[in-house]
Amino acid sequence: MIRELAYIGVASPRHEEWLTYGTEVLGCGLAPRGEDGAVRLRVDDAVHRITIRPGERDRLLYTGWAFTNEVELAAYLDRLRLAGVDVTAGTAEECRDRGVAQLAWVTDPWGARHEFVSGQHRRPGTFWPGRPLSGFVADDFGLGHVVLIVPDLAEADAFYGDILGFSLSDRVDEEFMKVRFYHCNGRHHSLAVAQVPGKVGFNHLMLEVKSLDDVGTGLDLAKRAGVPVLRGLGRHTNDLMTSFYMLTPSSFQIEYGFGGIVVDDLTWVAATNDRPSLWGHELTEAGRTTAPGILHDVAAVTV
Repeated sequence: MIRELAYIGVASPRHEEWLTYGTEVLGCGLAPRGEDGAVRLRVDDAVHRITIRPGERDRLLYTGWAFTNEVELAAYLDRLRLAGVDVTAGTAEECRDRGVAQLAWVTDPWGARHEFVSGQHRRPGTFWPGRPLSGFVADDFGLGHVVLIVPDLAEADAFYGDILGFSLSDRVDEEFMKVRFYHCNGRHHSLAVAQVPGKVGFNHLMLEVKSLDDVGTGLDLAKRAGVPVLRGLGRHTNDLMTSFYMLTPSSFQIEYGFGGIVVDDLTWVAATNDRPSLWGHELTEAGRTTAPGILHDVAAVTV
């Protein structure tokens, strides 16, 4: 089964701004740039996990999901094919670009591309943060988590849960927010899908740091750099993450947090929460006037 969120790739006309935003605010390390001029960022010893490519508009290009080894990847792809999913083999060029040994990909019902990989390249002992930082909770837990916007929660659950095999962690079900959260390792969720009727897109990427002070420093640095803070400091009801949300140069958001719980499938029971936060996460003025991520009409199908 899927082991972790290995990487994401985004296109953006403001990709160059990630050279400073990614390092001086987020604290990521810089990796060598892509052949197309892409900015690549590190959060651990993986060669790179965040890629921002040059593009005419902001859009999520792909998410990469890693497997323990090539045998498990092959068995998983066979299962998808038996379920009637159209699986496309990645090219040698794509493998080199992503820094993996093997790659195949599928699309969800609304066109979002998910890549399944094994053998992600690592350089042990070489990660160095872009600013003073205790480090990121990554490595065996993967990059963090992504939240996708979908028009139909039931259809999304049938695809991500029943077909792709993500395990349900829990739900948030309130009048204006309906979200399902899924895990593939001990991180409470590596994927979540939020329902916005008629829309499809990418809401946020979560990066988890190793101390609460790193969160506070990140909040100070974001404000100092003029980065819009969309939701203030708060703590979530389900994963107990203490975090805040800020806008990136490329329309989606970063949740920057600390203290997420670790789930154990032997004892974990999926619950339903009627609110997303125990306290805080207050929507700011910038949050009230900013779109909730990279967003498209369903008819466009161009996540």
